[in-house]
Amino acid sequence: MLRTLFFARHGETDWNATGRFQGHTDIPLNEVGRAQARALAERLRGERIGAVVASDLLRARETGEIVAAALGIAFAYVDADLRERNMGAFEGLTRAECAARFPTAWTAWLADPRNPPVGGEGHDVLSGRVSAAAYRAIERFATADASVLAISHGGAMRALVIAVGEATPSPIPNAEALRFELDAGRLVYVD
Repeated sequence: MLRTLFFARHGETDWNATGRFQGHTDIPLNEVGRAQARALAERLRGERIGAVVASDLLRARETGEIVAAALGIAFAYVDADLRERNMGAFEGLTRAECAARFPTAWTAWLADPRNPPVGGEGHDVLSGRVSAAAYRAIERFATADASVLAISHGGAMRALVIAVGEATPSPIPNAEALRFELDAGRLVYVD
């Protein structure tokens, strides 16, 4: 039985709008982000989504609640494993501020973003927990007749794409959804 998981990024926050790394910092959606969440619901309306799960961070949880309400479906639960990568010393900073305050760490990050920022989370840890959360969501809620939607974060989404064996994707816009399918016990990135 083929089962589908839509994995979406939360709507915009004020920190997104100003280019600040959010990581685990709990920032709410702004009005643009709420509108993006409603638009995401409309784009997914025909996808037979039966349940929504989300990261426990407010921006993802609020996006999930808006989408679930707009689609008239269950907001099932929050899962901390869907959180964004802990960005350590980079949290709250713009790219220019990271380069000025932590030049060595910033240069290392630019050379290979799989390296953790100072005090941050490594790529393997991020990938492992996000993959586990994706499998939990699809196994608990996806059926042949109903998809599941997980609301997460850009870095977490990119880590999942890499974890299933695809090339590193470009940055993912706010309120954008990716489609995965569980086929013979293996999660596959569709688009």
